[in-house]
Amino acid sequence: MPSTNFSKVREVPKGMLDDGFEYTLGPPSSGFSIFLASRTKKVHFIRHAEGFHNVATHDTGDNHCLLRGDALAKDHSLYDSRLTPVGIEQAEKLKNILGNRPSGGRSFTAFDLVVVSPLTRTCETARHIFGRGRTPGTPAFLDPGSAPNNSTEFQAGIKVPAPRILVREECRERWGHYVCDGRRSIADIAHEFSDFDFSEVRHNEDVFYGDERETDEHCCERAVKFLEWLNQRPEKCIAVVTHSSFLRHLFGQFGDSLKQEDKDNLQRMAGNCELRSIVLCSHGVKEDTELTPLDPPQAAPSTIRVSSTHNLAAMG
Repeated sequence: MPSTNFSKVREVPKGMLDDGFEYTLGPPSSGFSIFLASRTKKVHFIRHAEGFHNVATHDTGDNHCLLRGDALAKDHSLYDSRLTPVGIEQAEKLKNILGNRPSGGRSFTAFDLVVVSPLTRTCETARHIFGRGRTPGTPAFLDPGSAPNNSTEFQAGIKVPAPRILVREECRERWGHYVCDGRRSIADIAHEFSDFDFSEVRHNEDVFYGDERETDEHCCERAVKFLEWLNQRPEKCIAVVTHSSFLRHLFGQFGDSLKQEDKDNLQRMAGNCELRSIVLCSHGVKEDTELTPLDPPQAAPSTIRVSSTHNLAAMG
């Protein structure tokens, strides 16, 4: 793309021109970005709390304990790993932090939507942080929740809608190779988390997991597709409970124009149950993008050559 010669750009008066929201902003080197407020939303990314697979790799010093060996992946004790007692405690601590952090005119932080990876450890993390989800398909006014204990809203008897907890496959961990990154069937997981909304998950069995690791390129592409989906959501304050490698592939694509300290903070590996808050700003060019469902990458086409024939019976 050719660079713009700003000396030849038509001079625009300071202030608003009709509804075009045109301002004289100066060169891109100003170090600032200005977006319409209507095109922004806060997204709070949360890595899952400590799982048994985290402890196993820490104790052994490598990831070999996460390989299936000669057995089926689903038979491995760390398949779709759960939270440890320490992980549950981490999630409860974050719940207390959010319950005492003022936001949006309340004495605590509430979310319009909670998006969760379908793996068990992220579902458990969401359950311990956000509590009961809104009954799927029920409007907020028919399923009131409670404000955090000891909050001014709770003491005043003010009802706060239970959050909608929506499960999306797009924000799951980079799949394949390691048994912890496969998932149980949705039928099993939904039975355990019956107040979560699984209506947008397309496959009951885990059709993505296999011995081959998802490529870096595909995980990066999937992460951006997830941002496109978030951008088209109507909610303005969203929590996403996800995984470290997914976040690394997402955040690693952004931040090149930031101060080095900010870039490092954005892109560094997230700790267990760490909350990293960002503002998602749309340039307004992706709003009409058609969102395609997430499916496993296509296998390479067959190289078997079969001669053309009209006599199918002769082919045996």
